[in-house]
Amino acid sequence: MTPEDLRADIPALDDVVYLNTGASGPSPTPVVEAATGCLAGHAYDAPGGEGMYPAAFDVYDRAREAVGDLLGVPQSTVALTHSTTDAINRVATALDWERGDTVVRTDLEHSAGILPWAHLRDTVGVEVDVVETERGRLDVADVREAARGAKLVCLSAVTWTHGTRLPVAEVVEAAHDAGAMVLVDAVQAPGQMPVDAAAWSADFLAGAGHKWLMGPWGAGFLHVHPDALAAVDPAHVGYRSVADPGADPPDFHPDARRFEVATASPAPYAGLVEAVETVQDIGLETIERHVARLADRLKTGLGTERLVSPPDSASGLVSFAVEDPEATVERLRDRDVVVRSLPTGAVRASLHAFNTEADVDALLDGL
Repeated sequence: MTPEDLRADIPALDDVVYLNTGASGPSPTPVVEAATGCLAGHAYDAPGGEGMYPAAFDVYDRAREAVGDLLGVPQSTVALTHSTTDAINRVATALDWERGDTVVRTDLEHSAGILPWAHLRDTVGVEVDVVETERGRLDVADVREAARGAKLVCLSAVTWTHGTRLPVAEVVEAAHDAGAMVLVDAVQAPGQMPVDAAAWSADFLAGAGHKWLMGPWGAGFLHVHPDALAAVDPAHVGYRSVADPGADPPDFHPDARRFEVATASPAPYAGLVEAVETVQDIGLETIERHVARLADRLKTGLGTERLVSPPDSASGLVSFAVEDPEATVERLRDRDVVVRSLPTGAVRASLHAFNTEADVDALLDGL
């Protein structure tokens, strides 16, 4: 499959220039058909066939395998969640917090990487240390200093505000040397670039399929490093969490599945499997190069005085300054160009494999 083939498979692109994948990607027809086909098969065929629970569990297994292959980690280290925020919360509530424990995060985190720690601050007395950045860039030395005595460091792999790639592997090494665990919000990475979670060696990695993977809403995932399992005690338990649902006390799975809880529709995960296969069929390196070319074209057209993202931010997320972000977004939408405003006061465009040079030029013309 080529980027051109992908574009032809996305009906949403018939009507608009879509530059908002960083919020949610438009799904290709095969992804939607995989999800709807699973829903129909689960409702119509499974009751008289293998059974609705075995049918769902088969999809769960395939989804864990697909995510593991995408991230370069064993299937046993993958738990299925509903979203990135859901995955982060499952980690936040599984660690043994005490008053005075410290969480370190950057000032670039999405609400998914802010609110759980704020809640622990207000309910348990956990301290939150925010590491400041400069134009989307993070100094590992600052994290190393903040991580001393901390329990957990939380950072994004790709910042949603600037599109910068943070030095995850270096942060993990620095945090581990300081005795802290690391949770990575990776949702802006899988699907637009290769991700080697094994090389990062983070304790936890959270993501979802509805952005750059262009999958359905409702299919998230959590990678848990085997060495981190001993430190977690999930706050929620159900028949999918345990090896034997009849055991008392509960006997959690010895792998990442301990973070799964109960009944969930298999349909989003069937779509996720197809979505992963789609980007792999194109090739993550091919997508990365395509996105880089478009991002360079957009940055050149914007000019350095407008850019909020660094010129070498190295992702498909490009933020730029305008006088009135909300009005600019609405004006562009009237021209069938879809971007979004950010809480930082900038406008952000997202460039993916299905986008073209003509899409970039339509945005520049609209501006």
